[in-house]
This record gives sequence, structure tokens and C-alpha cells, in this order.
Amino acid sequence: MSISLIITTYNWPAALNAVLASVERQSRLPDEVIIADDGSGQATRDLIDTLKASFPVPLIHSWHEDRGFRLSASRNRAIGLASFDYIIMIDGDLVLHPDFIADHLAIAEPDCLVTGKRVKMGPDLSREILAANVRPSVFSPGIARGRELALRSRWLCEKTGWGAPDSIEGIHGCNLGFWRQDALAINGFNQAFEGWGPEDKEFALRMYHNGKWRKRVKFYAVAFHLHHEESCRHQLTYNNLLFNATLKDRSIRCAQGINELGG
Repeated sequence: MSISLIITTYNWPAALNAVLASVERQSRLPDEVIIADDGSGQATRDLIDTLKASFPVPLIHSWHEDRGFRLSASRNRAIGLASFDYIIMIDGDLVLHPDFIADHLAIAEPDCLVTGKRVKMGPDLSREILAANVRPSVFSPGIARGRELALRSRWLCEKTGWGAPDSIEGIHGCNLGFWRQDALAINGFNQAFEGWGPEDKEFALRMYHNGKWRKRVKFYAVAFHLHHEESCRHQLTYNNLLFNATLKDRSIRCAQGINELGG
């Protein structure tokens, strides 16, 4: 099974560098890495160009103009560029356990959307990682929340179960696995979402409406989230209306998705 790893980013090259370092340490490398860039400046481009020469797999920079928070469009552009059947999507502030990709592969199955967790790191530990490429673990001081989620155990993962197959609770696009053909069938992420909002849950909801189901994964596919200030949520009221419309109408395809990508 071949894997396209998509990493979203916006103007935080130090974090992206740490994330890419954790990708290089994977016990099972992805077959390509696509940086879904929501309009970062030259520093991010320079970092990617520098790393390309020695990176162990193709490193592709997918960029569009900075016209505000357009995460859905950025993700769609990267999905459109993906060469392989299975996609793992993470945020550019998520430092990966060395078995992260291997774990996602072990639990992937047809018609299934995999949603993982993240361990929240505090500012001090995050600064250490950014400055010295410290590798976080369950024992690291400075974990702010979810230390137990840093435990990696297939037994614990299966013991806790996959959760309700159509639940939208706890879905985060920062740790997500899905089949490319399943994303294309629903026209990808809904680009009507601009600004922070539940676009991840809306994406999952349309997957469910199209006959797919969810695995909620804990204690496996472990990832550590770098501390940063929360995104502005001034669009949240409108974005919640979009989500509720999908819920009410049982929509499968969004009107503004991969097929409607602009410049």
C-alpha cells in the first residue's frame, strides 16, 4: 500500500522543520510528502527547497496565494496532487512518533476514515523541540494535556475500541487517514469554509452520508502537538451554519470542492 502524507502549514517554518524531521525518522516512510501551504512566505519555500535534495522521499510544495484562512482549498490542492491511493493528513505542528505511519497503515481498511489523537505539549517543551530537535515521549516533562495518549499500544488501542462508526466527536484534521478515491467522491473539503471552523467534521459527515465509517484511534498513531496561540474564530458562527446544513440535508458532495479549485 502506497502512502501520500499531506502536511498543512502556514508561516511557521520552524515547526514544519521539526515535523519533517520526525517524518524522516519513521520506521515506515510515506511514499511522498506534500506540503499543503496556505500562502506562506519565502522562509517556508526556502526550507522546503533546502530539504528536498536530501529528503528520503519526494517532497512536494503545494502553494496558493495568501488570501486569508483557506485551509480547505489548500488541502484540496494537495489531495489533487497526491500520487497514491491512501492519504494520511497531519498539521504542520504535529511531531510524529517513529511508528506513526506504520500504525496508520496497520489499521487502514476499505471504506474507512481513520481519526487519531494528539498529545498537547506546553510552551517550554515545544520551545525545546524547535530549538534542539528534542524527541518527545510519554515521559517528557512539559506535556500540557493528554499524556496518556503518548502511550503506544496496539492492545490498548483495540481494547478501547473504534468508537461509534458515524460519530463526529473529537474529529481533527491534524491526524487523519482516508482513501483518495473516497475524498474525490465527495468533492474533497468544503471550500465554503474560510476561517477556523468544523470543516474536518463536515468532511467526515459527508463521508458517512456516502457509506463510509470511522475508526477513532487512541494509543496508536501517536503524535505530539506543538504549543501555539489558537486561531481566530470570527467565522465560526457562519461555518457552523454550513456544518448544520450538511447535517440536515445529508449532503454527500459539496458545491465548492476539488473540482472547483481556482488559483
